[in-house]
Amino acid sequence: MTLRSRITLLTAGLLLVTLLVLGLALEGLFRGFLYRSLRQELLEASNQVVRLLNLGGQALLEAGLPASLYAELQLLPEENPALLAREGGISLQKSPALGSQRLLLKEADYRTLLERGEAWAYAELPREGPPLKLLVYARRVEVNLGGTVWRGALLVGKPVENLESTLSQFARIYAGTALLVLLLSILLARNLVARALEPLEWVARRAEAITTRPEPLPEPEGRDEVATLVRALNGMLSRMQQAFLAQTRFLQDASHELRTPITAILGHVGFLLRRTPLTEAQRESLEVVKREAERMGKLVSDLLELSQTGSWRMEPAPVRIQDLLEEVKEEFAKSFEGEIEVEASPELWVQGDPDRLHQVLANLLSNAIKARARHIWLRAFDLGEKVVVRVEDDGEGIPKEHLPHLFERFYRVDKARDRERGGSGLGLAIVKAILEAHGGEIWVESEVGQGTAFSFSLPSAAPPPPPD
Repeated sequence: MTLRSRITLLTAGLLLVTLLVLGLALEGLFRGFLYRSLRQELLEASNQVVRLLNLGGQALLEAGLPASLYAELQLLPEENPALLAREGGISLQKSPALGSQRLLLKEADYRTLLERGEAWAYAELPREGPPLKLLVYARRVEVNLGGTVWRGALLVGKPVENLESTLSQFARIYAGTALLVLLLSILLARNLVARALEPLEWVARRAEAITTRPEPLPEPEGRDEVATLVRALNGMLSRMQQAFLAQTRFLQDASHELRTPITAILGHVGFLLRRTPLTEAQRESLEVVKREAERMGKLVSDLLELSQTGSWRMEPAPVRIQDLLEEVKEEFAKSFEGEIEVEASPELWVQGDPDRLHQVLANLLSNAIKARARHIWLRAFDLGEKVVVRVEDDGEGIPKEHLPHLFERFYRVDKARDRERGGSGLGLAIVKAILEAHGGEIWVESEVGQGTAFSFSLPSAAPPPPPD
């Protein structure tokens, strides 16, 4: 997930939580306001009825209860909450809205009324469809009828469905508005984030366009965070450029210095081969020295070219795998006390630079010998468009935790042992780079005490046409 998407989603999430909290708070305030208004209306209606009762029960009977409310005046000959909940008190007068129905409360509400003198409760009246829900205010009153004072209860209620309908409509309107605000905010946030990150994307594009040689980025105007970042990157690139130049000078100097001893070796070997009597074994040894010195000379030339151009020089051509394996075997056979076996069909050809591929195989055989192998197998397999070469030994093996890191630069399995045996930690990294430059890949299998097998693939090729 990109940084732009993460920032947009975070903004949308925070806004969603804010809208939810705000909506709940507004709904609670609005609900409280509506119910407070309804309670105030019921209290005022109740007080109006009580004023009439204070004038005498006959005055209330003549005036009647408010027609806009659901109200009932009940006499309470017995103060039994359970009985009152089942049958109610003696109905003295009802508002027209009640019709023939009774306004009854629950047992707990009657108990609160009898104990405290008043109670707020909800009651339901049956009708077609769902029952009508009322908010009821009940209070104890005294009714004077013909000089006799009776204990009674005044119940005044009003439906709450209009309030709930208003609250539901408010919730729908708010939800729709909040959704619209959220969508518009996501679009706006995405646009703003894109504009804010555009300079960073510009820096990334310019950095990706840098060639193998570090070059400074053009610095934008201003003193914002992006300009600071570009200046920091340019400082880093400047240091990299200095290190690159120092490396280039080192390669050039080393290449020039190595040419002199290599030229001397080739000259002396050529003189010995031409002017001195030699046994067959001596001649073979000198031929190997000459061939390796020539290869070393080519490597030095390539290093010099690498320091100047920044890339390896490759000369791909059809190479017979069997010849390459036999050549490497011959090179190591005289110094290796064990046995090297070659298993390859003479019909297998690959496309590659023979000197580079020789360098790959020589490095793998050298590693096998350092691992105290006594038997090394060089095998090649035809897989159609690819040829797989396998270098297998019966040496010490490599622990599994080291296998993923073998092809990293300067990585050593056992630093003390590798240093003692002359390892630098660069060989396998170079091997991997050469094979990838050929369009191939390399992998390794190993088990401690059983040996190691390096396998690499190369594009297959057709044999070269015969010379005219």
